[in-house]
Amino acid sequence: MNKPSLSTRQKLARLAIVAVIPLLLIGLFLWAGGWLAPKRLTSDKLVAALEKSGGNHPGYRRNHAKGVCILGDFFASGNASTLSRAALFAPGVTPVVGRFAIAGGNPNAPDYTVPVRSMALAFYQKNGEQWRTGMNAMPFFPVQSVQSFYDLQSATLPDAKTGKPDPAKIQAFVQQHPEIKPFFAWAKQYVPSSSWASDRFNSLNAFNFIDAEGNSHLVRWSMVPHADYQPIEAKEKGDTNFLQSDLQQRLAQGPQKWDLIITVAGPHDRGNDATVVWPADRQMINAGTLIINKTTPQQHGACNDINYDPLILPNGITASDDPLLNARSSAYAKSYNARTYEQAGAH
Repeated sequence: MNKPSLSTRQKLARLAIVAVIPLLLIGLFLWAGGWLAPKRLTSDKLVAALEKSGGNHPGYRRNHAKGVCILGDFFASGNASTLSRAALFAPGVTPVVGRFAIAGGNPNAPDYTVPVRSMALAFYQKNGEQWRTGMNAMPFFPVQSVQSFYDLQSATLPDAKTGKPDPAKIQAFVQQHPEIKPFFAWAKQYVPSSSWASDRFNSLNAFNFIDAEGNSHLVRWSMVPHADYQPIEAKEKGDTNFLQSDLQQRLAQGPQKWDLIITVAGPHDRGNDATVVWPADRQMINAGTLIINKTTPQQHGACNDINYDPLILPNGITASDDPLLNARSSAYAKSYNARTYEQAGAH
């Protein structure tokens, strides 16, 4: 049966639709790139600010540039399986590829000059799913929002004349962002440890654990070391790579261990503010033990090609409403694409 021919108006309407779709796609592309709103904070601007702070070091991560790969296993106790249906929390062993690092974008920075350190981990479940998490050795995040983090990076950039941050800019930042005062107070009295192996690493951001019945539980987590804390000493300040040397020496004597402690939020705890520590009386569950038994250099190592995106999550874990998570994910992707492009010799 012959279809009735379209009227002129119908033909024009269809042509208009065909023309509008590409325009919408172009508009979305321009919006995502920040061209339609030049003042909008994008991951490109965030990564650029980190590069200004740490310097230009092609082939390296734009933050936490200096580090080493670590390999080991996670031995789950099964205790956290009541909160999350993720396979890695059931009793058993999950292989892990991770990375220790110090904060900042300079891969040549002396270890003792950077008080904030990090542990990033990728858990490889048997069902093919992964859990990637990046944790820091500090109790809470300096600021609550992505814009505040960008403003902090801008305020602490070295002055062209002195080579140091401008105190006036930092003071102005504090006046505009008073939530950072507790972090500065913590940093002022904090004495770093003498080893990655004795550092406690905290997720800082909150996530949701989803149990077998589909119930959601707001949580944070920490890797708590078995090794005792020892403060950094003068001898460590004479070795620019003392953290790597110490780790190699410790692993030569035996594996290093951390317990994965899950903290469950109370009814009034917020998941969207990483500047606030939850009260100490919250329920804590020991999910199992991480055992690290090998370290390798990061360049060409097992961790080199891993983007420790905090939003790569297995079934049983979901993101909270913390705005920092999406920003971290986007910035990590920008950094990953840039350094792998450079490592391939394309720069």
